[in-house]
Amino acid sequence: MSDRLRRSEHDLLGDRDVPADAYWGVHTLRAIENFAITGTPISAYPHLIDALATVKEAAALANEELGLLEPRKAAAIVTACREIRGGALHDQFVVDVLQGGAGTSTNMNANEVVVNGALELLGHDKGEYQYLHPNEDVNLGQSTNDVYPTAVKVATVFAVRGLLKAMAVLQDAFARKAFEFRGVLKMGRTQLQDAVPMTLEQEFSAYAVMLDEDRARLAEAVELIHEINLGATAIGTGLNAPAGYAESARRHLAEITGLPLVTAANLVEATQDCGAFVQMSGVLKRIAVKLSKSCNDLRLLSSGPRAGLGEINLPPVQAGSSIMPGKVNPVIPEVVNQVAFEVIGNDVAITMAAEAGQLQLNAFEPVILRSLSDNITHLRNACVTLAERCVAGITANTEVLRRTVENSIGLVTALNPHIGYTAATAIAKEALASGRGVAELVLDRGLLPAEQLAWLLSPEQVAGTGPGAGVTQPD
Repeated sequence: MSDRLRRSEHDLLGDRDVPADAYWGVHTLRAIENFAITGTPISAYPHLIDALATVKEAAALANEELGLLEPRKAAAIVTACREIRGGALHDQFVVDVLQGGAGTSTNMNANEVVVNGALELLGHDKGEYQYLHPNEDVNLGQSTNDVYPTAVKVATVFAVRGLLKAMAVLQDAFARKAFEFRGVLKMGRTQLQDAVPMTLEQEFSAYAVMLDEDRARLAEAVELIHEINLGATAIGTGLNAPAGYAESARRHLAEITGLPLVTAANLVEATQDCGAFVQMSGVLKRIAVKLSKSCNDLRLLSSGPRAGLGEINLPPVQAGSSIMPGKVNPVIPEVVNQVAFEVIGNDVAITMAAEAGQLQLNAFEPVILRSLSDNITHLRNACVTLAERCVAGITANTEVLRRTVENSIGLVTALNPHIGYTAATAIAKEALASGRGVAELVLDRGLLPAEQLAWLLSPEQVAGTGPGAGVTQPD
């Protein structure tokens, strides 16, 4: 590499050449060489890059406020950070998302990109650290051990907001479909066996309610993520951070992000404890499990089209087979199932990483960051995809649903209070053996008059909904 295409930088281990046009420096170079693991750079997580820039900006403002950083330097750092938050230089955040060192490589990548962006604003060349230094100025009063977890928390809060909105979209899609299916009678099932009648509206409204419950749990879990340890420095004692720095940095970070951030009461505890991430992961797993269950139902209810249940139709979105003409598969629920499997697996990784922390620091937050970010992003995308590419286009096979209700022995359950359990059992047994309908057998045996039977087996009565529920029974 010619001298014009490179610049030399120095660190603890010696001198190295880096590309002259790179905004990152020697520390990032060594991380690139050391951590060729996933092939996924931290730039793939834009919420994290933005959060790192906000932390560096808040720190610069706090250091200027406390008289530790001259205004000209602080202004250059702040401007560079704001440009990064505006989308600039994200491609310069190149270290692998999985890395040893508790996130040190991520912090140094951020320090180097910010400082070189700021140097250009000051009229200097990249790498001229005698004018502005990545550690002494950009990282002033900080440690990776308070910068990285604080940035992860800020990034998580903003990512969760996107997931909450996506869940609301899916909830609304299920609710709209429930309204569309009001009054459509069908058989409910327990253990894959006929149970008692219900409406398709009730079935789909349950999916909407499950999402609403999980949105509430997610909103609760994210509240814990607002507690930060910025100002803790290395292990929580605040070494090298002056008096007032933690509160000043928190205040500026809260103003920049608009988040109600609070400094942990015990910074030693906060620097080593990953409990809030574990709880967040648990809620994401809960969402994934219930979402996957709903998708299992959609696949089962739409199975067929002729040899399965065939109660509903999922919108066809692509050909289903390279060998079977006309086959269409439930590919949207299937991909959501796979996102759920991923989330559940990542929850195990987060659990193990949180447990593996030792003494005053958890060195494994990079895998927590990656797993949480992937879970949140993929769940968000899955919810929107399921809503728009599947749920919105579901139709009901009302004739199939009607026949299954009429032919099901599950109808006899509704007659228990009126003909007695023994008689109802006999009717069920004969209906199963003969293939005749429950209503037909009840009338043949003279167990109930036709008018009363019709009323008892009306959709409103058997499903417990509608204007028929709770009205006076005819004589």
